[in-house]
Amino acid sequence: MVQSMYGKSVAEHRFRLKDQVNTLASFTHITVDGECLEIDPRQLFQRLVVAILGGVAVGGGAAGCVLAARLTEIKDWRVLLLEVGGPPPLETRVPGILPISYIPGYNLDWGYRTTPQKYSSQNFDNKAARQHQGRVLGGGSTVNAMFYVRGNRRDYDHWAALGNPGWDYRSVLPYFIKVEDYRGNLSETAAFHGRGGPIGVTPAPLTPLTKAFIQGGLELGYQLVDYNGPEQLGFSQATFNIRDGVRSSTAEEYLKPASSRHNLHILHGANVLKILFKQRRAVGVQFLYKDQVFEVGAQREVILSAGTIASPKLLMLSGVGPKYHLHHHQIPVVVDLPGVGQNVHDHVEVLGLSWTTKEPVSFNSLFDTLGPASVTQYKLSRQGPLSTAPLNFLNAWVKVRPEGDPLWPDIQLFLNSATFAYDKGTLNPALWGLDVKKFFEYATEIFGREGFTIRPVLLRPKSRGTITLQSRNPDHHPLIDPQLLSHPDDVKTLVEGVKFALRLGNTSVFSNTFKAKFFDKPLPDCERILYGSDPYWECFVRHMTTTFYHITGSCKMAPQTDPLGVVDHRLRLRGVRGLRVVDGSVMPLVISGNSHAPTIMIAEKGSDLIKEDWGR
Repeated sequence: MVQSMYGKSVAEHRFRLKDQVNTLASFTHITVDGECLEIDPRQLFQRLVVAILGGVAVGGGAAGCVLAARLTEIKDWRVLLLEVGGPPPLETRVPGILPISYIPGYNLDWGYRTTPQKYSSQNFDNKAARQHQGRVLGGGSTVNAMFYVRGNRRDYDHWAALGNPGWDYRSVLPYFIKVEDYRGNLSETAAFHGRGGPIGVTPAPLTPLTKAFIQGGLELGYQLVDYNGPEQLGFSQATFNIRDGVRSSTAEEYLKPASSRHNLHILHGANVLKILFKQRRAVGVQFLYKDQVFEVGAQREVILSAGTIASPKLLMLSGVGPKYHLHHHQIPVVVDLPGVGQNVHDHVEVLGLSWTTKEPVSFNSLFDTLGPASVTQYKLSRQGPLSTAPLNFLNAWVKVRPEGDPLWPDIQLFLNSATFAYDKGTLNPALWGLDVKKFFEYATEIFGREGFTIRPVLLRPKSRGTITLQSRNPDHHPLIDPQLLSHPDDVKTLVEGVKFALRLGNTSVFSNTFKAKFFDKPLPDCERILYGSDPYWECFVRHMTTTFYHITGSCKMAPQTDPLGVVDHRLRLRGVRGLRVVDGSVMPLVISGNSHAPTIMIAEKGSDLIKEDWGR
């Protein structure tokens, strides 16, 4: 889909095989009539800055890599993929060291934070929550926790019921199956899984702690399930985007194989400044590359896949958004679209629920993962502790309130084999963005203790927030205000989630196997309230909640009757031509689980919609 008016094709920063461990590297060249020539990128764009391209994909994250690969399956379509981040470094491919990407200041993260929150996050620095977002090819798929979770079938049926035909569970399931290369053993739910797809999906090995977590769920009356099968409610073995001991990202599994195609051109280090319009048609983009501003045109479409935070920001900088907000920043209005940057919501998790144990579950696990023997084993065979996610990560899905469908969970429980203060405050406050003084005041008594944590996660929040411009300067981060827990029902559900987590952590299997004891020190800011009462846990929740990094909804998919709709059910932007949004921002409602797998599904389906609309 990238077609130059000069009849030449441009290849920028393709992937190549560097060594036996398949690291991703890049080189700069221009392909002219099949001949590969080295060239200065500045000279390249000085020559081709006015090129008319078939299609430009903005954003090489989880969705953008899928789109670029699928659209270039049409040989006479040429695609230019623009991404501000670089290729994934080697360490991102090793599952066991994934926590590195969460350390503040890591150069593959955007460093986003929410605005100060009024109803949540009161024990956090400036009452603001971190918003971890990958700034690298592959986006979140390169730096996230690798959980492969599709969500609940009722999530997608609800999307369709809201006026989005073709997004019901029956319609999207084939895309989930298409994506998947399942590496486990299945019997009853095999029909719901795929083999040989681009993304590896591997069950995690069970450990004594994860077995206890599942057994505790069975004690409380839940069933053992395949949460990516027909029903999600229950406890299960974890599955991760891992294949043969290596992270399975969209950069590695979609973009890298497609990069040898002559019709795919990848420019990383390119910061898109705005979308260009002519008579309400998207005709190209303006971007910054090596301190120079360039413009490139699109014959067919511009596809925006910059994610829930950057996609609405870029639309508003381009003149598409709420008219009053654009006027405030002196941005010429192309289309008054009130829903851009609205409907913002995220899963909310509760930190600080820790159990200490007499049996080792934490540090031995960490030392095993990072020790010399583990490193040698991984280097030689891609096996051992480094070949899977660390710290016994595991999820379960439960129903804690009686309202609604009894099989539609409202709480996700997240287990990890470390207490809230396992590292004696070395990293933990900064990892979460916690107020250091408040953290030490509360958690000092369990510094360095063995144990585990269960974090309740609110699955279907009713609170809604916004993403707005801080200024018209593209270098400024947008203002991210999800207004966590602004709806009282969200607090009630999380309080019940906390109470369920306590029942789970106090089941006999944890007590008998690990001599687990809940850390029941009252939170200092809540100590005047009767400990253990619902008002106490409400206070605890409002102080110890943060985002779960699944922010969605800012470019809502909706029918024309919805005043906050941004794209239609074919992901075409309202009020303009030649522009689609294809990423997690289009979710009208966040799904009941981690958002990565659904984002890949959206990109797979979105690429088919584009092909259909162009008769291909």
